[in-house]
Amino acid sequence: MNVLCFTVLVAIGSLVAGLLGSLTGLGGGVVLVPLLTLFFKVDIRYAIGASLVSVIATSSGAAAAYVKEGFSNIRIGMFLEIATTFGALLGAFLATRISGSLIGVIFGAVLLYSAYLSARTRPPWAGNDPPDALATRLRLNGSFPTARGERSYNVYHVPAGFSLMFGAGTLSGLLGIGSGAVKVLAMDQAMKVPFKVSTTTSNFMIGVTAAASAGIYLNRGYIDPSLAMPVMLGVLAGSILGARILVQTETKWLRLVFSVVIVLLGLQMIFQGLRGKI
Repeated sequence: MNVLCFTVLVAIGSLVAGLLGSLTGLGGGVVLVPLLTLFFKVDIRYAIGASLVSVIATSSGAAAAYVKEGFSNIRIGMFLEIATTFGALLGAFLATRISGSLIGVIFGAVLLYSAYLSARTRPPWAGNDPPDALATRLRLNGSFPTARGERSYNVYHVPAGFSLMFGAGTLSGLLGIGSGAVKVLAMDQAMKVPFKVSTTTSNFMIGVTAAASAGIYLNRGYIDPSLAMPVMLGVLAGSILGARILVQTETKWLRLVFSVVIVLLGLQMIFQGLRGKI
């Protein structure tokens, strides 16, 4: 395969990854790392470096559109970024000290559990409960547009969501992903934030999380511009396209896509990890 063909194929794969990451809040990195390492035979360290750059592009491309549409909760995003940034720095530090195969198995298990939680029907009590005192003090409650007008919501269990975000940041630093699966689950299931707000706020956050660990990978020489450029451009185009599709998509379909994708990725990560291919 010549350089031009390789670049074009990587850009196309990155576009699909960016589209998927934008629609589900996963971030394109969860697709890109397996794509680059398994199909294009890129060293996993360089794949992680390029993935981190693409995650920043995904967040930048989708977040601007979501903020403009009024879906993202910026106060939640900025508050939870404190936890994810410290977690990302820890994950990047641990990346050279933990076996890649072990990381793959653990991460696959996390994705499968995330799919199970996402598929569960949320009990209806959250919307009727009185506002959470801590969330109210931090002014995290908000609203977002729907077909029937503006819908308000309250945020709950802030400490639990903050703790999960630290874990999401650690996974980001370890695997070069945005950890959108954990971020979305922390907001959607633990903090009872509406799913569309969870996915859009996740896209707003993952760029900052990735940037924290990308600096460490750049310092170690694991970011190759010739690989990172087509990846970044493809993901950016896909994330912008996904942002336009999301506002017209029903939440139940987003949940279905979210669950199916992370089940497949989780099984793949476990399988490849047990084979020692990660």
